[in-house]
Amino acid sequence: MEHLLGLLRIHVHRGINLAIRDVRSSDPYVVVRMGKQKLKTRVVKKNLNPEWNEDLTLSISDSNIPIKISVYDKDTFSLDDKMGDAEFDIKPFLEAVKMRLESLPSGTVVTKVKAGRENCLAEESCIVWADGKIIQHMVLRLRNVERGEVELQLEWIDIPGSRGV
Repeated sequence: MEHLLGLLRIHVHRGINLAIRDVRSSDPYVVVRMGKQKLKTRVVKKNLNPEWNEDLTLSISDSNIPIKISVYDKDTFSLDDKMGDAEFDIKPFLEAVKMRLESLPSGTVVTKVKAGRENCLAEESCIVWADGKIIQHMVLRLRNVERGEVELQLEWIDIPGSRGV
């Protein structure tokens, strides 16, 4: 049994300017994968700027495994079309969690992760102390597709009795 470090709540906020895969639009949903875990959001019909506003929770036991996001277009009679993918590293986020910050003013930026070639960030991502929690907001640029971004927010959930980070 792997040691559980804690839970990562991924708030899948929305898709921005996603690719058209049906005639004029797409019916997008997001699949989040980490190792053997696989979670997905609901489908938003006929929308290239869908708002999912859904929370998906992964159990984290290894901070080295990247989290992969894929967007698909739901098709009724054929295989769902791919609408791009991205991945992100949770190490900077876990480093911030490890700091065991307390009593900071809400909204304090702990770390910034720059957008660059080695990641899928569309813009700088801030890791922030907010209401007693560490959260990270990120906009990921989808790869292997002509366009589209997905906006997410990460939040750490400590499990009583787990090893912690």
